[in-house]
Amino acid sequence: MAGGRIEIRKGLLVAAGVTAVGLGTVGVVVPLLPTTPFLLLAAACFVRSSDRLYAWLIHHKWFGYYIRNYREHKAITQRAKMVTLTLLWGTIGYAIMFAASAWWLRALLAAIALGVSAHVCCLKTLTPQLAAMVAGEQRN
Repeated sequence: MAGGRIEIRKGLLVAAGVTAVGLGTVGVVVPLLPTTPFLLLAAACFVRSSDRLYAWLIHHKWFGYYIRNYREHKAITQRAKMVTLTLLWGTIGYAIMFAASAWWLRALLAAIALGVSAHVCCLKTLTPQLAAMVAGEQRN
């Protein structure tokens, strides 16, 4: 009985991880959908359920580098910061100006944009030195 529960738990964690990867992937192009938290959630699910999927995610061509930089150094590139903030404010600015009619909804959107902006700005900027250190750790 306990073995069956463990398999069900692992199956649910794999399903949650795959869903989180999907949402994180969509978040790459949809500015209001956060990429990093979903990828970190996927990594947490996979580390508890599937060594193969965890290794795939951590060593993925695009996501692995992103996850490692965030998890190990709380850092993103300057370009990523600029793209994130530009898309965030462009999208929310449009919604505030043209889509939201209620004052409270406009205030909520502005508060969300300010909170996300503060979070992004507080992250370390991935410098060439830090990137080299990460690359060196990856080779070892």
